[in-house]
Amino acid sequence: MGLGAKQLFFKIMRLLDWIVLLATIFGITAYGMWKSRKKSDLSGYFSGHTLPWYTISLSVISTQASAVTFLSAPGQAYTDGMRFVLFYLGLPLAMIFVSAVMLPRYYKLNILTAYEFLETKFDVRVRVLIAFFFLVQRSLAAGISIAAPAIVLSVMLGWNSYLINVLNGGLVMVYILWGGSVAISQTQKLQMLTILIGMAIAGYLVVALLPAGVTFRDAMHIAGEGGKFNTMNFEFKWEDKYNLWSGLIGGFFLQLAYFGTDQSQVGRYLSGSSITQSRLGLLFNGLFKIPMQFGILFIGAMLYAFYHFYEPPIFFNPQEVKKLASQADKSALADLQKRHTEAFRYRKQQAENLLASYKAQDESAKESSRKKFVEADQKFQAVKKSYIALIKKTDSKAQTNDTNYIFLTYVNTYMPMGMVGLLVAVILFASMSTTASELNALASTTTLDIYKRAVFSKETEAHYLKASKFFTFFWGVLAIIIAQFALNIGTLIEVVNMLGSWFYGTILGVFLLAFFSKNLSSTAVFYGAILSEFLVICLSEDCQFFGLTPQLKIAYLWLNMIGCIGVILLSYMFGLCLRVLKIR
Repeated sequence: MGLGAKQLFFKIMRLLDWIVLLATIFGITAYGMWKSRKKSDLSGYFSGHTLPWYTISLSVISTQASAVTFLSAPGQAYTDGMRFVLFYLGLPLAMIFVSAVMLPRYYKLNILTAYEFLETKFDVRVRVLIAFFFLVQRSLAAGISIAAPAIVLSVMLGWNSYLINVLNGGLVMVYILWGGSVAISQTQKLQMLTILIGMAIAGYLVVALLPAGVTFRDAMHIAGEGGKFNTMNFEFKWEDKYNLWSGLIGGFFLQLAYFGTDQSQVGRYLSGSSITQSRLGLLFNGLFKIPMQFGILFIGAMLYAFYHFYEPPIFFNPQEVKKLASQADKSALADLQKRHTEAFRYRKQQAENLLASYKAQDESAKESSRKKFVEADQKFQAVKKSYIALIKKTDSKAQTNDTNYIFLTYVNTYMPMGMVGLLVAVILFASMSTTASELNALASTTTLDIYKRAVFSKETEAHYLKASKFFTFFWGVLAIIIAQFALNIGTLIEVVNMLGSWFYGTILGVFLLAFFSKNLSSTAVFYGAILSEFLVICLSEDCQFFGLTPQLKIAYLWLNMIGCIGVILLSYMFGLCLRVLKIR
């Protein structure tokens, strides 16, 4: 094949990527808008009460599984192993609690937002305060959800990241404003199916593209010896992010708060045609989510094995590599690249020796090969650390965490044409589905819990429907602005969950008080929630975000439990003081 024919071939294949990408995005979006074309009242815009359990389940899963999950989780497993799956251990228990305790009360009261329920037990102050906490954390999370695809398209297509944020956020706002909650759920159903198919193909190909003679079992051995299957850690440490106890206990509180009190999720399952359909949707999510997340992380572990036989970039963020190339000493860079290639070849040789010892079933040779393999991997990683040190030396503000680019680099380099378009669509769909739920939840909470309840309480339903669409637009624009600042904030999947953990514990504690407490004054709960939130922020190891200095190293998952228990204890303490002082 001549040079001209090859160029034509690659142009055709790139065109195929574009056809797949645009057809899936606009086709599925149009489907959601068509299915929701008759929803024109306030209840239909925010809820609908028409969906079967499988649509609810796919909508719930896709709301939680944002682009951050599919973009960042494989890289998380590549660098830190699969222990992040422990984050989801509390999910099944949380789904049972929500289905048995919280969901029946929501249906009985026929509420549109979770925070309406709080006023039935306390007063409007508590309702507005907790709604405000939700609005703060969810608006920030929405910005991160929009920012994730910008990483993809800026790397793969060279597009401007800020322009991508505007286009992505704008498209989501169009179909929310058109069809509201039903458009979101109907669109998410097909988006989630596309996502699952795309990730399954990506997982298959990362094994299928291994060199001849290297089997799936061999890749498992490499990942295992590299410590990537570290899914169980029974040691209890407050500062350890992912162990059995933080995942089971801290994860339970986080998942219970997210699914039981976060309007972006409550709004999804309240769209069910009946309480039975909503329960089935939630329980299926509890059963399916852990295997799904395990599979996504497993792709990252297989990528670790894959890159023992194909030389990876010395640093996965191409923007930082390009910037360093224009600023740093050329001889120093060339020396690092040479060392990287030599270290890769040595590690590859040790990986092959290790696999040979496994196949020979020679225990003494296996032990010797294992030690050399670990040493070779450490030397390989040391070169990358030297490269990162050079990045920091050249630009102290440079982004030195390349986790979000690992899976993306594999897709862009090794996936067949056409499949690249599908995987880009997967990441875009994940972003759109999560962002849509978040913006709809932000609009419903602002309209119903603040605007209608505390500002203008006697307007017509048509007025509130217009207001809700205005707030959808407002939060969409704000999320796009936040996204412009969220492009370089580290491992996105951890950032999103850390952000939720700052607020979820306090919010959950107030809801549990509303469900189970008796004769507790609204004033006590109001001030207990404020003080508890301040306590959580102070204890967070990331509290420097608020201008504070961290005093303790407490992993973010534990903050959910601390906030929940804190607001309960503080509310009862305030309640006792108010009774003694005879203040209501």
